[in-house]
Amino acid sequence: MTEVRRAGTVSASLWERDEEIATITRAVDTLCADRSSPGTLLEARGEAGVGKTALLAETRRIAEARGCTVWSARGGETLRSVPFNVVRQLLQPALVSMLPEEAREYLGDWYDIAGPALGIADPGERQADPQGVCDGLVAAVRRLARREWPLVLMIDDAHWADQETLRWLAALAERLDETSVLVVVARRPGDVSGDNARHLEAAGAMGRPLGPLNALTPDATAGLTRATLGEHAEAAFCREVWAVTGGNPYETVELLAKVQDSELQPVEAEAAELRDLNRSARGGGLVARLEQLGVDSTRFAWAAAILGGGITVDMVARLATLDRADAARCAELLRGARILSVPDAAGQPGVDELEFVHPLIATAVYNSIPDALRTAMHGIAAQLVTDSGLGAAAASRHLLKVHPDDDQEVVAQLREAAREHLAVGAPDAARRCLERALQEPPLPASHARVLFELGCATLLTAPATTIGHLRTALAMPGLDGEQRVDAVFRLSQALLHNDQLEEAVRTVEAEAARNPDPSARLRLQAAQYMWEGIHAGETSSPHRSARLAELAAGCTGRDNAERALLILRGFDAMTHGESAEEVVELCDRALVNGRLAPGLGWTDTEWGLELPMMLASSYAYTDRLDRAEALFTEALRAYESAGWSGGHLALAHAYVGLGHRRRGRLREAEQSLRASLRIAERVGRGLPLYWSATCNLVDTLLARGHVEEARTVADQYGFAPPYPSTIVLPDPRPVRARLLFATGRTEEGVNELEAAEKAAAARGRHNPVVVPWATELARALAGEDPGRAARLATDARRQAERFGTDTAIGEALRCAAALETGQRAVRLAAQAVTYLEASPCQYEHAAARVEYGIAARSAAELNRGLALADSCGADGLVARAREALATGHAG
Repeated sequence: MTEVRRAGTVSASLWERDEEIATITRAVDTLCADRSSPGTLLEARGEAGVGKTALLAETRRIAEARGCTVWSARGGETLRSVPFNVVRQLLQPALVSMLPEEAREYLGDWYDIAGPALGIADPGERQADPQGVCDGLVAAVRRLARREWPLVLMIDDAHWADQETLRWLAALAERLDETSVLVVVARRPGDVSGDNARHLEAAGAMGRPLGPLNALTPDATAGLTRATLGEHAEAAFCREVWAVTGGNPYETVELLAKVQDSELQPVEAEAAELRDLNRSARGGGLVARLEQLGVDSTRFAWAAAILGGGITVDMVARLATLDRADAARCAELLRGARILSVPDAAGQPGVDELEFVHPLIATAVYNSIPDALRTAMHGIAAQLVTDSGLGAAAASRHLLKVHPDDDQEVVAQLREAAREHLAVGAPDAARRCLERALQEPPLPASHARVLFELGCATLLTAPATTIGHLRTALAMPGLDGEQRVDAVFRLSQALLHNDQLEEAVRTVEAEAARNPDPSARLRLQAAQYMWEGIHAGETSSPHRSARLAELAAGCTGRDNAERALLILRGFDAMTHGESAEEVVELCDRALVNGRLAPGLGWTDTEWGLELPMMLASSYAYTDRLDRAEALFTEALRAYESAGWSGGHLALAHAYVGLGHRRRGRLREAEQSLRASLRIAERVGRGLPLYWSATCNLVDTLLARGHVEEARTVADQYGFAPPYPSTIVLPDPRPVRARLLFATGRTEEGVNELEAAEKAAAARGRHNPVVVPWATELARALAGEDPGRAARLATDARRQAERFGTDTAIGEALRCAAALETGQRAVRLAAQAVTYLEASPCQYEHAAARVEYGIAARSAAELNRGLALADSCGADGLVARAREALATGHAG
């Protein structure tokens, strides 16, 4: 058993905590020993009153004695709806102490992303990406940890922290290996659910537990009782103290304070009085004790409980309608009664601030306020916050507590608060505000617009919920003109994100049919063709490609609707294997001075990212890799600059990887694609962006000759049927077939390619580079069915010549050469080299050189192929060339 502490100077909650204190001391010593040491997270978990706060206080004492900088923050039961509340408490004081220029210079590119969430910078006009803001906050800690080393961060009552803070905490815990900081978190078990629980558990899983913290033993309770009341305290009295409190340190301290106040003697004869005294220290007894301090003090305590945080005498006086002198007197009374206290001034905004002695007291006081009065006080608090210039978002947590009363000013405030929340990256807070605004309710003229705003706020986080909001909004009057078209387009996006692609198509198609405005109808038709264009299934409107070609034929690119149709027509022609020159001409007409038009950029929300992705992909597969790579790189730069580090950034890395893979830079491709998957893991598996990264990584690893790694990736990330409803480039079936062939599962690989043939035929997708099923199947059947293999190779060559790129024709010739022997094989292989030498795809060129060298028994060609393969990072091809040279397959 842990040694019982005897020193009366030690906090009650530190009795029997030697082991925990030793762990904290070691962690502080490790932090201080080496500036480059990895970070550590310690978690103190225990029920209310068990001593978590005291353990944090001891952590501060130990750390400051070692010269550490210590910052602390605390969650609040009534403040959980305030986004970034706890992380602001933690980091804002240090950043506010800097000059604005110094803070901007110190945070660098993250200033505009994380600064608004921390309250040190004005938000931009665009909706912030929550993941990007979270990453920015992690980066801010990383930079501050270097500046303030050794730095200790402490979070008390983390179970009451806001969702945005807990998301940041989980992300920081994952990155502690590269951040030399000690994080100590105190929380109760339970008291948290949903995403908050998931984030909190994820953070705890990355750290080390302090405890579990248990109640005091009878021996420790007796020691504490004697340390407080005197050594003469009788054993029976001490045992009753333990029985009454259950060994809870907080309750024990409060009870012993009551014993001292009442001058009760610590003897067995007086032990029966302990239960009544204990009741007066909590719950109804606490409320009765508060009332004994007078009406003014009760009003002061109620007002403090309503405010929850940032409690100052002046603010409480205004809310409780007390003059300054009376309020100051009440504050002193409440401090003397151990209900309120002055927080530790270190790192705090000001010494005038107050806090409740313990969260249990804050909860009891808040719950003691009569319901009607509590609601009214929240309404007054909202007005006070607004009048103080703190903004609608700060007032919104109070407005959420006010009863609906058909108040249009409240609706307006909540809508403004939602906009502020979205601008700092807190969409869930925006959702709560708009849902509450609907309960007011808004006037009929604005009801649909509030629903539309709610749908936009939940688009990325809850597409199924968004669908309901937008459908309801569209069924009501109030959305007209461009706003109605925007709502229909957002609804189709939500349906797409919810894997209801066919319904997305039908939604915009129906709206286009009924909209009388030619410009709006053209935009809706473009949206329809866009969703149909990325559909991987067989369902499509009849004669879609012909109608799209007819529409695009009259487009000059004068506006974004026309530019969208040109891109869609170019992408459609590319996937169908039509003339590559015509594809490029269509794509070029969609640009403005060689660049994406305003409104069609990577971060523009009018059309979304699908159009520029289609444009860049069309260039990538028509051998215009310089243009494709410029667009992919622009996407990556735009998302990083805007702080969009969720799905958009994952796709950008995936497509940068695709550009490297097409160019033949296999090492760089693998690096980008692994980065894409790391980000995609945070967004969620099964989404189209996940497939793009996985498919291209497997393809790249196979090109490198790393078959086992490719199989591991495929198994780890579920690269197998069923395939997503949206198109993936390149087509995943031929890629998976090559993996199956490489791992000896030939029959399964053939089945996969035949499925690819049927799917391509159903949609008319005959581009032999995007869906190379024919050349792969021809190689697989060369031995058992040479006739069919030859027919497939001939058809692939015909399709390649129709498409007309050097890569497509060269790849078709490589396949034809593989099916031949003797001089015919040599001639075809030589032709393949000629075409692929002119292609920008260096891996395919290297493979053709090696194959030609083997067919022609040419050491010179093999060595050229080997050098090319080595520069690409194609280790398997390098090994094949060296083996051919070593075994005499070259003259």
